[in-house]
Amino acid sequence: MYAADRCVSCGDCVQACTHQALTWRNGPVRDADRCTNCGDCAKVCPSDARRLVGEWITADEVVRRARRDQVFFEQSGGGVTFSGGEPLMQPDFLFAALSACKAEGLHTTVDTCGFARPETLVRISEKTDLFLFDVKLIDSERHKHFTGVSNGLILENLAMLVKMKKPVFVRIPIVPGVNDDEANICASMELLSRTGIQKVDLLSYHETGTDKYRRLGSNYGLQDVTPPSPEKMKDLSDRFCREGFAVRIGG
Repeated sequence: MYAADRCVSCGDCVQACTHQALTWRNGPVRDADRCTNCGDCAKVCPSDARRLVGEWITADEVVRRARRDQVFFEQSGGGVTFSGGEPLMQPDFLFAALSACKAEGLHTTVDTCGFARPETLVRISEKTDLFLFDVKLIDSERHKHFTGVSNGLILENLAMLVKMKKPVFVRIPIVPGVNDDEANICASMELLSRTGIQKVDLLSYHETGTDKYRRLGSNYGLQDVTPPSPEKMKDLSDRFCREGFAVRIGG
């Protein structure tokens, strides 16, 4: 991850890269195809302009860090939430971390988009007290257009969790011009009614990720999208409430 405003133009990162993934053109330019994420460039950066994001960690260390806040868990009735990214992309580690949390008596929540093998979700559910399950678009073709995959597996997994009587909160990110139209809102309410899910979190699209994309050198596909107004979110919340759903804005 590169922060141009911190760069002192020393060129050390280019010299340190043995994969020829960095060249100097009025600043360091990264070739993603050559980069192996070895981190050598970040090690020599004197101003922390280039950083290797992420770390290797064990399940036991996750629990050790989580227990630092245990006094707050006990007061609020909260626990540990595994989110992301997508936690189900690392199912074995997730299962180990969830198991370690349960061994310590901690409440566990998994925040997921639901795109995973059903058998993986069943295994994870054994150690999960609550699922926060994203539902973005109901129309399969529109879902594929915006996310790259059909929502068939996702909706099947949601129905499976409900059938297993696992506690599920559905979370709907409200993205203007993507899924806030009348057809999708109505279809979303119909789906929730059909599956018997009553608890819904409406999440307002925000722009806090734009700078992260820039620092990663990635294209941000929603750069022309602005967050929905508070009035829009209140209107949607009222509509869901009138249909009998328990709604939180944010959640």
